[in-house]
Amino acid sequence: MGYRLSKIATRTGDDGSTGLGDGSRVPKHALRVVALGDVDELNSQLGLLLCESLPETARVQLTAIQNELFQVGGELAVPGFHWLEETALLRIDNWLAEMNTELPPLQEFILPGGCRSAALSHVARAVARRAERSVVALAAEEAGVSPRLQQYLNRLSDALFVLARLLNRYEGGQEVMWQKPQAPEESIQ
Repeated sequence: MGYRLSKIATRTGDDGSTGLGDGSRVPKHALRVVALGDVDELNSQLGLLLCESLPETARVQLTAIQNELFQVGGELAVPGFHWLEETALLRIDNWLAEMNTELPPLQEFILPGGCRSAALSHVARAVARRAERSVVALAAEEAGVSPRLQQYLNRLSDALFVLARLLNRYEGGQEVMWQKPQAPEESIQ
């Protein structure tokens, strides 16, 4: 691969533009750059989650996901380039199915929280949803964005939600259940 980044502070972005992998320059507020930033933030959130004490299966999966998010970023950085394989989707589907076998069905809405690792997984889930929305917006504006990217981010968000539930269970904690507000006439009595 060689030395791809020999100089980090280039100052070429001081004018509010950034370079894509195909050599073109675009405004930093362009949908493609926003999507790239959201995927980068998601990857960073997963890095933070990986600092926690996690079950080895989760650690292995999240590490693979971080590498796949680099592939997602590569596709976003080079218009028309496709790198993310179908096997990435299948791996997340299998992981989701495996985690769901260890959990009871949801009976109520849950709030983000519980133990620290579960809360971090919920934050990553929310960032994954934002990254998904950014990719959907980009695909609506530009041709050639692989639908696999939004599928991957959608399934990843689901997996991070289920992982949060599982991490609360592993830590011996409880899920934080949403409390339905009482109707005004119920609260008076």
